[in-house]
Amino acid sequence: CSLDQVGMLEMRELVEATGGLMVLGDSFGQSVFKESLMRVFKRYPDDMPQDGGKMTMAFGASMEILTSREAKVQGIIGPVTSLNKKGSNVSENEIGEGGTNVWGFGGIDPGTTVAVYFEVAVPGTSPIPEGKRRFIQFLTKYQHSSGKTRLRSTTLCGPWHNIAAPGQNNNQQYNQNGQGADMGPDISPIKFSFDQEAAAVLTARLAVYRTETEDVGDVMRWIDRSLIRLCAKFADYVVDDPNSFRLTPQFSLFPQFMFHLRRSQFLQLFNSSPDEAAYYRYIMNRENTTNSLVMIQPTLLSYSFDGPPQPALLDSVSVQPNTILLLDTFFHVVVFHGETIAAWREAKYHEQDEHEAFRNLLEAPQSDAQMIMDSRFPVPRYIVCDQHKSEARFLMAKLNPSVSHNSEGGSGTAVFTDDVSLRVFMEHLMKLAVQA
Repeated sequence: CSLDQVGMLEMRELVEATGGLMVLGDSFGQSVFKESLMRVFKRYPDDMPQDGGKMTMAFGASMEILTSREAKVQGIIGPVTSLNKKGSNVSENEIGEGGTNVWGFGGIDPGTTVAVYFEVAVPGTSPIPEGKRRFIQFLTKYQHSSGKTRLRSTTLCGPWHNIAAPGQNNNQQYNQNGQGADMGPDISPIKFSFDQEAAAVLTARLAVYRTETEDVGDVMRWIDRSLIRLCAKFADYVVDDPNSFRLTPQFSLFPQFMFHLRRSQFLQLFNSSPDEAAYYRYIMNRENTTNSLVMIQPTLLSYSFDGPPQPALLDSVSVQPNTILLLDTFFHVVVFHGETIAAWREAKYHEQDEHEAFRNLLEAPQSDAQMIMDSRFPVPRYIVCDQHKSEARFLMAKLNPSVSHNSEGGSGTAVFTDDVSLRVFMEHLMKLAVQA
């Protein structure tokens, strides 16, 4: 029996099926729990037309998805439950809650987000007619906190891209002799419409879902294979020449998203209890793209005397003795003082009138951290720490270990880990992607 495990792992299925909420804290008196509970009952501003003063939560929600016949719904990953209504647009290949085109949400709020997966249901021998467009419609029905039932219809429309026959396209890769080789159909419309942020979150949700039935090591290998196939298909390169490997801006950030996903608490369960793992994964499956990306690749701001706050690389080289770092992982907000800054603070220089600039430097990240926490649910844990102290681990564990105990030279603080750095990760990716 473990006294610090309250059964969140076992209760997750109930919470997910009813659109419920999870908050993980050390006690009911902790601010993480108390502030989060208050935000459950958040209301719209009084001056908002129709909804002014009403609670933002809604009840008894359901969603139906209608599509043109070329697309089929594979399923949804998120806080839903299947209503077992089968239609002609339901795919036999299920992902998440599948086998239906209608789902129940239970409770929802303006931040509830689900991931919907589709497949193209057109045989390769029967191309889609030129000029034909695709349609996807989401019908969301819910009971507003005023007691009225509302129906919201969201319709998406766009063109299909027909795959040209081999030999009728300009999509070529080159070998080291400069000779062109036909690499198949023209995929440039797909290439230039790729949304790498949404794709990273969809991949993360699918990876988290697969961990429920598969070993984490197998899921990691699936992520690696998928990334290699994607880069081999859409990157520009000379066959067998890793130095020629280039990704367009639409794909350039996707590999580093996958690098940080592999190191995240969603897949790396070391030092996470079963309840913590269930909590992190549930929150990932209901948050929007922006918040989910912060969970996958946290944001880092650097504060110094050199100027205003600047975005910093999520890398060990960003740790400097004369700077303050603000890390946002969604679940934690960390204010990290460099060694020199911490020594000056301990000497109480900020309490002296002639060091007003230092006092302002100390206050700036704390003010920004409060702004982050004021707008977030669940309320994140707030941590203030110093370089080389125990709680610095909350920052160091998230940094790319470009400088580690195994590397030689380099600026910044060494990260004690056996994980490879982003540079080594990309070198291996490029080598495998360009193979003939």
